[in-house]
Parts: sequence; C-alpha cells; structure tokens
Amino acid sequence: MRIVLLLTLFFIVSCGSPKTLVAQETEVMENASSQSDVMETDAPPGEDLPNETPSLDSISKAPIQETNIPKPEPAKTTGVVEAAFDHSAWNELLKTYVNVNGDVDYGSFKADRAKLQVYLDALAANLPDESWTREQVLAYWINAYNAFTIKLIIDNYPIKSIKDIKDPWGTRFFKLGDKWYNLGEIEHKILRKMDEPRIHFAINCASYSCPRLLNEAYTPSRLEAQLQAMTIDFVNDTKRNRISTSSAQLSNIFKWYKKDFTTGTSLIDYIKAYTNIAVGKQTKITYLKYDWSLNEAK
Repeated sequence: MRIVLLLTLFFIVSCGSPKTLVAQETEVMENASSQSDVMETDAPPGEDLPNETPSLDSISKAPIQETNIPKPEPAKTTGVVEAAFDHSAWNELLKTYVNVNGDVDYGSFKADRAKLQVYLDALAANLPDESWTREQVLAYWINAYNAFTIKLIIDNYPIKSIKDIKDPWGTRFFKLGDKWYNLGEIEHKILRKMDEPRIHFAINCASYSCPRLLNEAYTPSRLEAQLQAMTIDFVNDTKRNRISTSSAQLSNIFKWYKKDFTTGTSLIDYIKAYTNIAVGKQTKITYLKYDWSLNEAK
C-alpha cells in the first residue's frame, strides 16, 4: 500500500495534476489556433490563392493581351544603331518635297510616288524585332506614320483636308509584315505605349494645326535631339500656341492627349520646361480652334 502511495505522489510531482495537464493541452491548442489566424490574414486583400486550379476551358476563354511591338532594351549608346533600318530614301524624299516650315508639295510628291513606294515596301519587309533598340523602334514607327500619311493624301489628291477622306485614321490601307494596319493603330497602340509624349510633335496629320512635318527622316542616333527640337519648336510656335504669363492658349493636342503629358506632373509644368515664358499656377489654360486645312505648300 505504501508503495502505491509513494508512486502516486511521484507521478503528481513530476507531471502535475490532471487539471494542470488539461490546462496545458488547452493552451497548446489555443496557441495553434492563434497562429493559424495570423497566417490566414497575412496575404494582402484581393490576393488570396484560388481554391482550385482553373479549368482548361476557362483558360482558353481568358482574354489574350496583344503585343504588336517588341519592347527592346534601351539603347546603350547613340550613333551606333543605324544599321537596323535605312531611312535614307525617306530622308531624300522629305528634303525634296517638304520645306522648312513643314509644308508639302503633294502634287510633285504624287508624281514621284514610285520612290515613296520603294521606301514603304522596305518598311513592310523589315518590322522591328527584339534585337532593335528603343530608338530604332521609335524612329521606325514615327517615319512609318508620316510616310503612310503622305501616301494616304497623294492617293486621294487633290483634296483640301485629310478629313475629306473617309475614316482616314481607322482604315487599314497598308500592310506591314503579315498584318494590315491603320494610322490610328500606329499612334495609339504602338507609339503612345512607348512612354514618349514627344512623339505627338513628331508625327504629322497633314494639317496646318499639326506640328510641322520635319523635312528629314528621324534616325536612332539623332532621335533625342530631333524630338527635343520639335517639342520646343511646337510649344513656342505662335501659330499653334499663344503663351503669356497670364494665359496659355494651347493647341488641342495638349487637350486630347493630356494624360500623356501629365504623368507625374501638371500640364502647365510640362509646358514650362519648353518655354522661357514665366508660366505657372496663375496661367489660365484655354485651347485654340484646330485648323484641319491641308498642309500644302503654296
């Protein structure tokens, strides 16, 4: 009997009372539950993992993101990237039929359309690929937009405005590689997605209120200087923008594409970077009427 009592006392001292054991077990279970709650709320809202793998049918119905143009690495240097595509034929045509004010001799351009077609065919056969630099891609698409705009005009010439043509920016009238394009797609789906708002001062819509058509081809090695010069030229062109300290009567381009110019800044601050006029918060912005008359040399 004494032996039984001694063994019982030894067990209680070593392990604790039955109530203590139950309490310890309960505490362990509560701690485990608490840890589980923390794990469940650790992920950001809206990023919970799905409970099951999506079916093949749901995957096949998911929208496919179109990627028309590769996104090449930025140019490591300038002046050494001309070999991807030769724009010299386009440069020669611009020098011949476009004056320094950006006015175009469409009649003579039409008479020499065979040379233009040679350049357009070269564009069609040499789309940008992953090996092209950002400057090469930008120069290609800016020149393509301007060259095919010239083609559109001379195909319908004589006219008084590009808007005399039915759906000039939506009609797919040229093919590059295996795909048919329109001018709107080059501007909105390609160029505007390259995060370079100055393209709006490089592409030309064959109208007097548009930024002037540069009478030379855009080239990768000179692209930065060309875009900067065209932006300064347009902002300070009193035929297209009338800016003073108190008011800024701006081209509708700044209204239509405002979001392109105001990423991380305001529109007035964007303008300020390209003019010596002291514009600021006090400057009232309005917009000028747009002249869609054909930018034809008189």
